[in-house]
Amino acid sequence: MSPVLQLILAISALIILHELGHFLAARLLKVEVEEFGLGFPPRMLTLFELGNTKYSLNWLPLGGFVRLKGENSPEDYDQPGSLHAAGPWTRLAIYAAGPAMNLLAAVIIYAFIVAQIGAPDLSKVVIVGISPNSPASEAGLQDGDLITLVAGENIDSTDKLHNTIYAHLGESIDLAYQRDDQINHVSLTPREIPPTGEGAIGILMSNPVQSVDITQALPLGARATYNHAMLLLTLPGEIIRGAIDPAMARPVGYKGMYDIYQEVAKLESPIPESTVNLNILQFFATITISLGVINLLPIPALDGGRILFTLPEIVLRRRIPLSWQNTINAISMTALLLLFVYINLLDFIKPITLP
Repeated sequence: MSPVLQLILAISALIILHELGHFLAARLLKVEVEEFGLGFPPRMLTLFELGNTKYSLNWLPLGGFVRLKGENSPEDYDQPGSLHAAGPWTRLAIYAAGPAMNLLAAVIIYAFIVAQIGAPDLSKVVIVGISPNSPASEAGLQDGDLITLVAGENIDSTDKLHNTIYAHLGESIDLAYQRDDQINHVSLTPREIPPTGEGAIGILMSNPVQSVDITQALPLGARATYNHAMLLLTLPGEIIRGAIDPAMARPVGYKGMYDIYQEVAKLESPIPESTVNLNILQFFATITISLGVINLLPIPALDGGRILFTLPEIVLRRRIPLSWQNTINAISMTALLLLFVYINLLDFIKPITLP
C-alpha cells in the first residue's frame, strides 16, 4: 500500500472515529441520527438504512460526518428526537463525545506503545554513563549497575540518590550496587567541586525499564495523552514568549502531514522486532490528540463552539436562538475553511523544514 493511501486511510479512520463518538452518544441519549456518512458529500450511494438512520458513502474520501435531526433546521427545533429538543446537558455530552473518542484513541495508542517498550521503574536507579577519572570510575562502577544503598540510605528514586550524595560531599561513603544479580559494595568520596558538566561522583543516572501489562499501561497512556494535550494548549503561549520558534510549531496541511509521515516512517522502531512501527503509531497519536484538542476549542462551528453556545442555557437558563447560532457558525466555518486552504497552500509555497 502506498504511503499516500496509508495516510489517507489513517486520517479518515481517526475522523470517522470522532464522528462515531457523536453517533454513539446521540443514540445512547435518544437523539435521532438521520445520516452517518463515510467521506464527505456529494453522496455516492446509500449503503443501507437501519432504523431512522441512513448510512452513506460519499465522494470526498477524507473522514465522515454525522447529521442529527434538527441540528441546523429551525423547523425541526422542537420535534421529538431532535438535537435541540434535548436538554442542554444532553447536547453538551453529544458535542463532547467526538473529541473524547479521539483522546480515548490516543490513550489506547500510547498504552500499546508503553506495553511494547516497557515503562521506567521510578523506584530504582541505574547508571547509564560514567565520566573518566571520576570517583565512580575509580571505584569500578559500570553502566548498568543498579544502585541500591548509599551511606546507609535505601535508594528508591533519582532524587533520593542525588540528595544523599550531595549531603556527603567530601566524605567517604559506602555505595551498594547490584550487578548480575549480586550485591557489591564500594567506597568513594563525592567531589565538592566537580568538573563542569559532571556530578559529584561522575555518573549519569536513569530509571531502568520494566515490562508492563495492558492494565498497567493504560494509566500511563492516559498520562501521556494528558501531557501531549497540555503541550498543544500551551504552545501559543510558548511561541509568544519566544521559547519555541514559530516556524517549528506552525500548523500543517495534508502535504505537510505527508512529509512528516514519510520521515517518521524512515525512523527505526524502538522495538525492531515489533510488527508495527511504534514511531508511526506515535505520529497518529499526535494527529488524534490534535483533532480532539482543536475541536474542543471554543470556536464557533467546532464542537467547543457548540459547547460554548450551550453554557448560557445551563448557567442563565436562556438559550441562544438557533438562527443566531447558525449565522455565527456559518461565518466561523467560512473563516476556518479559508484558513484550511491557506495552511495547505503554505505547505507547497513554503514547505516545512524537518530536523
